[in-house]
Amino acid sequence: MKNLVLLAFLFLSFTTLINAGITSKFVRQAMPSVEMSLDTFPSPGGYNTPEQVHLTQGDHDGSGMIVSWVTPINLAGSDVVTYWIAPNTTDVKPLKKRVHAATKSYRFYDYTSGFLHHATLRGLEFDTNYTYEIGTDKSARKFSFKTPPKVGPDVPYTFGIIGDLGQTYASNETLYHYMSNPVGEAVLFVGDLSYADDHPNHDQRKWDSWGRFMEPCAAYQPFIFAAGNHEIDFVPTIGEPHAFKPYTHRYPNAYKDSGSTSPLWYSLKRASAYIIVLSSYSPYAKYTPQYMWLEAELKKVNREETPWLIVMVHSPWYNSNNYHFMEGESMRVMFESWLVNSKVDLVLAGHVHAYERSERISNIKYNITDGLSTPVKDPSAPIYITIGDGGNIEGIANSFTEPQPSYSAYREASFGHAILEIKNKTHAAYTWHRNQDNEPVAADSIMLLNRYNLPKEESVSGNV
Repeated sequence: MKNLVLLAFLFLSFTTLINAGITSKFVRQAMPSVEMSLDTFPSPGGYNTPEQVHLTQGDHDGSGMIVSWVTPINLAGSDVVTYWIAPNTTDVKPLKKRVHAATKSYRFYDYTSGFLHHATLRGLEFDTNYTYEIGTDKSARKFSFKTPPKVGPDVPYTFGIIGDLGQTYASNETLYHYMSNPVGEAVLFVGDLSYADDHPNHDQRKWDSWGRFMEPCAAYQPFIFAAGNHEIDFVPTIGEPHAFKPYTHRYPNAYKDSGSTSPLWYSLKRASAYIIVLSSYSPYAKYTPQYMWLEAELKKVNREETPWLIVMVHSPWYNSNNYHFMEGESMRVMFESWLVNSKVDLVLAGHVHAYERSERISNIKYNITDGLSTPVKDPSAPIYITIGDGGNIEGIANSFTEPQPSYSAYREASFGHAILEIKNKTHAAYTWHRNQDNEPVAADSIMLLNRYNLPKEESVSGNV
C-alpha cells in the first residue's frame, strides 16, 4: 500500500513538473455558486440541544482545546463540557472531568444570538483520543477529538487547508471532499467563513447555519482561523460600529498565550509546525500593535523545536489574478523581508476565489517606488499559496493576468482544498485537490523542502 501511495505521489509530481508555470486548462463554471438555504441546516431538535459545535486549539503548544457550542437557553448545566480519555476496552471505566464554559451572547441589528459557550480544556495528554459530552439529560450529545503529538522537530502531522468557504453547494463539495480524505488532523482556515455579510443587514442567521454546516467536521478536529474581509461586519449605517463582532464572539482562540493583544493575530505550535496568523484588515503599519507583536514573535520561533514555519493571512501578497490584484501589496512591503529573513516555509492566503502556488521568490532587494521592482528567485523565501477556492457565494475568479508571471508556478480557477502532510523536519508533501465531477482530484502537488533544515530548490516547482 505504501508503495502505491509513493507511486501516486511521484506521478502527481511528474504531472506538476510538466504543467509548472502554466495556467491549468481545466474549466470551472464562473457563475456565482448556489447557496444552500437556511432550511438545509435545521437545529438538531430536542429541548435546548447544543448545536454548532466546533473546536480550536486552546493553548500555545497543543495540550489545550477550546470546545464551543450554542444553546437557545442558558439553563443550569448547559454550559458544562464533560470529557475523558477514550478507553481501549469497555472493561475500563473512564475518569471523567468537567469544565464550565464562559458564556455570552450578542446583538446585531435586529438579531439576538443564542448562548455561545466556550470551554477551554487544559493539560490534555498529547497524541490521545478524547470523548466529550455537552448538553443535559436527553439533549446531551457526544463527540470526540485527538490531541496532537507533543511538539518536536521530527513529529509528522497533517493539516487540511481551506479558504473562502461559505455555504453553497460547492462549499458542501469542498468540505465533504476534505472529510473523505482521512489524513487531515486539523484545518488551517485562511478566512471568509459564513458570508453572512453578503445578505441584507448581514443576516446573522447565516452564521448559525454555517456553524451547523461545519459541525460534522469542526466538532471532531480543530480549525485554526484567520479573519477575512467577510468577517469584518462593520456596518455603522445600521448601528453596528464594532468590527469583527460576530466572528470574535463565535470563534475565540488562545491569542493571549502568544502574547498578542488581539484575537485577530496570534501564534501556536502544533507537532513540528509553528503557525503565525496575521490580520490583513487590522492596522499593521510601523509601531502598531500587530507590527510590534510580529517583530517580537518571529524572534521567539525555535526552528530546532518547530522546523516548519507557516504564516496565514487573508489577502495574498503574490497574486496573478485580476481579482483583488495587489490588494495585499502594502502588507507585503511591510513584512516580506522579515519572513524571508526568518526562512518562512509557506504563506497561506485566501480572498482570491481561485487557486495559485508560487515559486520561492522575494521582492525585497528593490525600491518599490523606482519602477524597477521585480520578484526574483530566493531560496530563503516562502512559497505563497492562494486558496480562496472553498466554494463561496460569489463564484470563481477566472480572470488571470497574461502572460503568466514568472513567480507563478501553478494556477487554476476551480474550487477545492489542500493537504499539507509534514513527514519530518526536512520534507512535507503538499497536494491541492480540485473539486471535479463530485470527486476530489489531486491536480497540483509538490514535495516541500524545509527552509531551515534543507534549503534546496524543490525539483518539481515552477518554471524549469
